[in-house]
Amino acid sequence: MYFTFDYKYFFILLLFIPCFWWCKQYSKTYYFSKIDWIKKQSPLLSWEPWVKIAIFSLMVIALAKPFVYDAAGNSHKKGRDLILAIDASGSMAQSGFDSKDRFKNKYESTIELAKAFTKKRLDDNMGVVVFGTFAYTASPLTYDLEALNYLLDMTNVGIAGESTAIGDALMQSMRTLSFGEAKNKVIILLTDGYHNAGNTSPKTAVAKAKEKGIKIYTIGIGKKSDYDVSMLQTIAKKSNAKSYAVDSAEGLKKVFKEIDKLEPSQIRGEHYLNQKLLILFPLSIAALLLLGWILYERRRSL
Repeated sequence: MYFTFDYKYFFILLLFIPCFWWCKQYSKTYYFSKIDWIKKQSPLLSWEPWVKIAIFSLMVIALAKPFVYDAAGNSHKKGRDLILAIDASGSMAQSGFDSKDRFKNKYESTIELAKAFTKKRLDDNMGVVVFGTFAYTASPLTYDLEALNYLLDMTNVGIAGESTAIGDALMQSMRTLSFGEAKNKVIILLTDGYHNAGNTSPKTAVAKAKEKGIKIYTIGIGKKSDYDVSMLQTIAKKSNAKSYAVDSAEGLKKVFKEIDKLEPSQIRGEHYLNQKLLILFPLSIAALLLLGWILYERRRSL
């Protein structure tokens, strides 16, 4: 058996306990000549504030909802199916993208920030598609984010060829998404080049994505002259998503944060097995103390 409180934030009310002694004391002025009189007047030596404190504390404990339980677990709320489609063509080997580490290339910075992004997606079924001259699924849809990040680390620039097959990347992403069961499906496409390879045009791919209700967020990496800004904007617009352009690692970090807000992951809630509420215990003791105090006050007033 384990013990806990459901609403622990109510304990902040205990900070008001000193008021039972001091909140009204500042307005009183005493004139005295004997030290014994001071002792009699000291609020710390009076039992009445202590009774009030006990009643107040017990009420706060009741509000915090104490209970015992046998075991705890996570209630897994299904989020969305989400694919990161990452460009690994030769141009991603360019360095200088990260102002904090000029030797780090664009691909390394992108992978690092993509891993940070995935760690927040606790309830999304996530996968990774890497593309260059061709596209392949580096990680199928999974809730195991550690495994996904491990597979991300196994990729590198040029692993899928030197060119940029954006249409094939989107088609491969949609094929990977087809194995998921979530209602909401999202692709985040990251690229730094023009579409110049593959068997499918981006226009054909986005039409199929729209038909399936799949959102495609597009992120252009590097100088705008290096990639097809207009095409990326069209892909995002037609799929009811947004397009971004970033020229630094810090900019990409901000974009991931924005997408995280636009497509929030479900919150994983905690549930307890065989709960037994204990609210009646503090309430009963508080009621008895209150009744005793009321009876005492009545007798004293007679």
